[in-house]
Amino acid sequence: MDPRTAAPKLRQPSTTATATVKNKKKKTAAEALGHDVLCIIFSFLDLVQLIRCSAVSTSWSKAVNKLKLHQTEYFKQQHSGPNGLIDASYCQRSLSEQAEQLAMEQHRLALQRGPANVIQWKGHSVGVNQCRMKMGKVLTGVGDKVMRLWSAESCKCLDEYFLVDKAPLIDFDFDEGKVVGLVGTRICIWNRTEARNVFSSRENLFTKALCMRYVDPEAVIGCEDGKVRVFDLYSRKCTQIIKMHQGPVSCLAFTDDQLLVSGSSLGTLSLSDLSSDQRVVQLGSTYSAGVKTLCFNPNSYMVFAGSTAGNVSCWDLRNTTRTVWETRVSPNVIYSMHHLRNDTSTLVVGGIDGVLRTVDQVTGEVISRCIMDDSTTVLHRSTERFGSVQIESRKVKRLSEDDRIDLMTRTSKPQITCLAVGMEKVVTTHNDKYIRIWKFSK
Repeated sequence: MDPRTAAPKLRQPSTTATATVKNKKKKTAAEALGHDVLCIIFSFLDLVQLIRCSAVSTSWSKAVNKLKLHQTEYFKQQHSGPNGLIDASYCQRSLSEQAEQLAMEQHRLALQRGPANVIQWKGHSVGVNQCRMKMGKVLTGVGDKVMRLWSAESCKCLDEYFLVDKAPLIDFDFDEGKVVGLVGTRICIWNRTEARNVFSSRENLFTKALCMRYVDPEAVIGCEDGKVRVFDLYSRKCTQIIKMHQGPVSCLAFTDDQLLVSGSSLGTLSLSDLSSDQRVVQLGSTYSAGVKTLCFNPNSYMVFAGSTAGNVSCWDLRNTTRTVWETRVSPNVIYSMHHLRNDTSTLVVGGIDGVLRTVDQVTGEVISRCIMDDSTTVLHRSTERFGSVQIESRKVKRLSEDDRIDLMTRTSKPQITCLAVGMEKVVTTHNDKYIRIWKFSK
């Protein structure tokens, strides 16, 4: 039997065994350099680079934290007084809070006005229009019969996940242990951490499913009948059915604490808490057009909604009676929005006009507008399991508010069907064969 089409019983991954294997691999690579050598190397890095290094392995993280390089760099850049002394009040704050604050500030500055370039490559045989980015990895799919996992740094293909039959891939997400996909009228799960296997739920489990969001151990599926189905991945059952809209559910946002926000093609927004009594609260409707995309910030409890008319609005879920702000960001459809999980400052927006915009989460002001330069530079060729891939680079143009977008070439601004934000980078898909990573620097 082809291992790609096998459907054995899904087992909850053994986190202990998985962590042991991964730690062994990381330990070998990390300990190739001695502690003294690491300290010398780390002393030349800035804070963002140190944060990335601390995520490589336990030994690297201990080395960075032991030397307190995060703290030293933070104080040196931000809180030195005129006499060169450090404000003692900052010493009481945790090192992680200080590092995170500075990292978010640098991220905002990079998106807002830093130099940037786009790395692009043809990652699929047909047009691809969905992407997700987590832990330095990018998952792309929807269009052909395979999802591909890429390194966000090297652009190398790390793995492939094939669809088990001819049913279309509608939506997907992933974590460290699995890939979860909405395929036709069912849920499929690809195990990443053990021997390759695929679990598939029974057919016709969902009626004309349109979108999906996943937070272990549940996937929520928005359907054309206005209902949201909650699917438990381990019991393999649909555990809840919630009527949230009168029209089709076009987009979803789902949080770790089981807070569910949904948007409808009729322009309505609804909120439900799956951990309580499932009571549905209508946030209201500000659009004559439909809600196309949602993004929820768990730190600020703000939810951002993008419409088919080009509007982006912000709602505070602690006060659902009115919007915090609403901005006409684009003259056309907003397809996708995203931000770093701990970032309460910036929101990246993309849509049919192909302009990558950065919006201030607090005010709704558009603080950056970017498109690509027409010229392309070939960097190198990469041999992947599915063939040779040419990695190319393009410069990024920053636009002013008064620039005429309609006069610019279509090749410089292909429609952005989906985007995902990482630290000082944004990955985009465009319903063509290309995957693009926009890399910003401060």
